[in-house]
Amino acid sequence: MEFKDYYKILGVAKTATADEIKKAYRKLARKYHPDVSKEHDAQTRMSEINEAQAVLSDPEKRAAYDALGSQYQGQRDFRPPPNWDAGFEFSDGAGAAGTGEDYSDFFEQLFGRARHGRHGAGTARGHRGDMPPLRGTDHHAKIELDLLDAFNGAERSLSLHGARLDDTGHVVTEERTLSVKIPKGVIEGQQIRLSGQGGPGHGGGPTGDLFLEVHFKPHPRFRVQGRDVTANLPLAPWEAALGAQIEVATPTSRVQVTVPAGWKKGRKLRLKGHGIPARAATDPAGDMYLELELALPPADTPKARELYATMARELAFDPRAGQGG
Repeated sequence: MEFKDYYKILGVAKTATADEIKKAYRKLARKYHPDVSKEHDAQTRMSEINEAQAVLSDPEKRAAYDALGSQYQGQRDFRPPPNWDAGFEFSDGAGAAGTGEDYSDFFEQLFGRARHGRHGAGTARGHRGDMPPLRGTDHHAKIELDLLDAFNGAERSLSLHGARLDDTGHVVTEERTLSVKIPKGVIEGQQIRLSGQGGPGHGGGPTGDLFLEVHFKPHPRFRVQGRDVTANLPLAPWEAALGAQIEVATPTSRVQVTVPAGWKKGRKLRLKGHGIPARAATDPAGDMYLELELALPPADTPKARELYATMARELAFDPRAGQGG
């Protein structure tokens, strides 16, 4: 995926103020708007200009984009790191939803519709120009948790980064720290709602809410899909061939597992109920799956090499049998 340099597209410096970005956009729009432009690539250029404006004119998106851009090293195929935007707080509607624009894959990866849905911020207006009390906008942010938080529940102190324009039109980042109760059984993609932690109300209206979208930090051993957890289980050749009783570590305990004789590639063992716990008593907990894999002992001593040589002589085994040729 191509990295989009929105500052270059608008022809402004990375330190540009909001007014400078607005002026650059208007100048380019007059030149490339398809209704008036004679440029052969007007449609493409205008789409890029609109996309750059959508990001750089929004303090929250611009702050997140700048943080991502600091990791860009000029590589041709750019992929945002997993959960690159964790900890950035966005106001409701900060994404592409409802824009009607056909933006690039790069934009959709960063600020796509799925990440910034609306949660019902108040927008109603009164009669005769009067403004009734309005509920504040809802905010949302992605957070990264340890997998064990989902198994045990936890209380975490989380820092969120927001952004606003100062009096000179420059983006100023702000940070706030919240104490968040992580419910036992939370899963990837689920949202934790913090009532009254969103944008301030208007005219005496109530404050909006903050929605935290849960994602898990990469774990060195466990992989998660929904409530199910998967891990590799290395087997010695004799365990794979003859079967064995093996003690296995789950995320929260150690259990005895029976490995059947006759290992086959791709085989899995299921530990029922050892996945992420259910949120409600009526829902089933997830399962844990062990993917069996063969681990060969190294032939790094004379004795080990002698044993391998004995196996080669005594076992009538050809791993390439049946391949023909």
